[in-house]
Amino acid sequence: MKWSCPESGPMKKVIVIGSPGAGKSTFARRLRDLTGLPLYYLDMIWHKADGTNVSREEFDKALEEILQKDCWIIDGNYQRTLEMRLRECSTVFLLDYPLELCLSGAEKRIGKVREDLPWVETTFDESFRQWILDFPREHLPQIYDLLGKYSGHKNVMIFKAQEEAEGYLMELAEGTDHPKVVIGRCESGERPCFFSADTV
Repeated sequence: MKWSCPESGPMKKVIVIGSPGAGKSTFARRLRDLTGLPLYYLDMIWHKADGTNVSREEFDKALEEILQKDCWIIDGNYQRTLEMRLRECSTVFLLDYPLELCLSGAEKRIGKVREDLPWVETTFDESFRQWILDFPREHLPQIYDLLGKYSGHKNVMIFKAQEEAEGYLMELAEGTDHPKVVIGRCESGERPCFFSADTV
């Protein structure tokens, strides 16, 4: 497929993040098909077909090469390098879905051939399941903190349900502009609040 980069605008350098099992790769593929942007899966960079991993140095070098390109969609969390991607991207999509949906999504893909993973998962690994269980408590707050740091300079879209993401993709297919999401702080300071740009 021949890719084309837009000259400007928010949909030029995009990252898709969220819990495993949330459907990031599926969303990213649909976004690719609608925008024509090239899609890169971090799992395909980190994992080898034999189940081993590349070194951190190899991973970082491959990621840097992608970030230097004119346009892209990058799918995956890999929190160690999230800020690196946030600095370079123009738009962020966070799929912040309920835990039960993410667990179900991860389990349903067992045994399926996927273009975003270099092997077929045969079991729902217990350590991977625990990582998903820990995600809302151990990883999500850090993600929100980083989004808060960069929200004034990025187009940030946060979906709390699959229906919201589906609605966005339908609007994008119809050429409808979607509001930017601005992240602020609740008065308690415990958790970020979210405001549409239409209301601030």
